[in-house]
Amino acid sequence: MTLNKQLALLMAMMVAAFGVLAGAQAAKPAAKKARVFFVEPKNNATVTSPLHMKFGSEGIQIAAVPPGDIKTTRPGIAHYHVGIDEVCLPAGKTIVKGTPSWVHFGDGKDVFDTQLTPGRHKLALQLGDDLHNTLPGTCSVITVNVK
Repeated sequence: MTLNKQLALLMAMMVAAFGVLAGAQAAKPAAKKARVFFVEPKNNATVTSPLHMKFGSEGIQIAAVPPGDIKTTRPGIAHYHVGIDEVCLPAGKTIVKGTPSWVHFGDGKDVFDTQLTPGRHKLALQLGDDLHNTLPGTCSVITVNVK
């Protein structure tokens, strides 16, 4: 085989290999969009007080907020907030610590027990970044009936 044929064959193999590699890259599944949900209780459940809640999420890492004076957020990391008799807040809204109707889980916990008065209550579970700013599309609202 002449040198020109060998170079042409080598180039053809490289182009084919690049095409296979590019196709494999395109076949990777897209990153999962973050979502948040109540594991317990289920929507419209009849419950007793104290109410036990368990939270879940997909497509994002749940972790405690680092100690100290936080100036920046860690991408792909969040923590839970529960609004009692609240609706979802808009994306980018800061959930102010100490707000009586919002409970912060900056420690990274995913369970919570709370006393609720008898009757119907709306519970909003929302993710916040290290600065407690809400993340887009990461809120779930359920209703419970307390006996």
